[in-house]
Amino acid sequence: MAGRNFLFVPGPTNVPDRVQRAMVVAMEDHRSSKFPDLTRSIFADLKKVFKTETGTAIIFPSSGTGCWEAALTNCLSPGETVLASRFGQFSHLWIEMVGKLGFKAEVVDCDWGEGVPVERYLEILEADKGHRIKAVLATHNETATGVTSDIAAIRRAMDAAKHPALLMVDAVSSLASIDFRMDEWGVDICVSGSQKGLMLPAGLGIVCVSKKALAAREKSTQPRCYFDFGEMIKANGTGYFPYTPPLPLLCGLRESLSIILEEGLDQIFHRHHYLASGVRAAVQNGWKLELCAKAPKWYSDTVSAIVVPEGINSAHVIDVAFRRYNLALGAGLSKVAGKVFRIGHLGDLNELMLIGALGGTEMAMLDVGIKVEPGSGVAAAIKYWRGNDNIPKKRVARSEVVYASQSTGSTEGN
Repeated sequence: MAGRNFLFVPGPTNVPDRVQRAMVVAMEDHRSSKFPDLTRSIFADLKKVFKTETGTAIIFPSSGTGCWEAALTNCLSPGETVLASRFGQFSHLWIEMVGKLGFKAEVVDCDWGEGVPVERYLEILEADKGHRIKAVLATHNETATGVTSDIAAIRRAMDAAKHPALLMVDAVSSLASIDFRMDEWGVDICVSGSQKGLMLPAGLGIVCVSKKALAAREKSTQPRCYFDFGEMIKANGTGYFPYTPPLPLLCGLRESLSIILEEGLDQIFHRHHYLASGVRAAVQNGWKLELCAKAPKWYSDTVSAIVVPEGINSAHVIDVAFRRYNLALGAGLSKVAGKVFRIGHLGDLNELMLIGALGGTEMAMLDVGIKVEPGSGVAAAIKYWRGNDNIPKKRVARSEVVYASQSTGSTEGN
């Protein structure tokens, strides 16, 4: 099909041209004396993205799922208990892993469309006088439902209960897109991956670990090998890895971090909120549809899950969008399969890219019988963005236009 594929799943995201060029490198010896020049700058800048002074960043050649396993196996001993809530497919999968690895999970089930139930966590932690709960798990941004949870509030609940458990956070679809503050929020382990806000192909699992978590690792009796924090930290301290690292991805990460720090994290968070708000305007004001997220406090700035009308299979919307319009949308997963489709709006993107995605989505919905007014979503998004853009508009005088055409040798109108 002619033209570019419009990739608007919530990961993998678009890879900037600068990052793609940075990954086109000749292979080199990962034991050379030059190699640490690359890795040491990466680890230093990752700490800025995690917003930590005292945490230790670690990179595993894996997905974020590998870092879930690393978090659990490094800091828990067999049979120990974690507190977790299930409100989407990815929070569910982390809980499922807990059991597979031989740990226990006290699970709070929530409606899919809500986030971490902070008040319920507080009740459970206050009642846990013997401190059998060793870790609290929280998915910062639940990609399946487009829900963001309040990690700072979870830390406040843990502190109010005077509970010593570790706070482990999945920030796979929020890091470098939605505000995350490891030190300020008292996060002990933050798990992420390369293919979302870091704007890389999948393949790097990235985790940041607090001193408290590393102290817990020293007491853990859980077997581990590949995902051992100790082996990684020992090698990383000299600028190397204990096994062969993916050089092109590391070169891409170096460039991605440069792009992120050039734009500035605060501006990135503002941009994501601004763009996401335009998408929500399209869904709610233009198409008159509902989000899976049940209240504004849960709205995600990286992905919107849109509920289709009764009698429509959302998979049909996704299939038509892809086959007819070369637009990739995210599918509904597990409990919301067939009920929602997802628009990812994170990473390297702007208003015009999203206008294309919204236009393609409108056409696909119309093709499968969803009765939306053609152009309504695009118009609502444009109205929001034009009304909330903080870049000042400048009126160009006719004399400036004439001068510009003369200076470029334009013959327009001749």
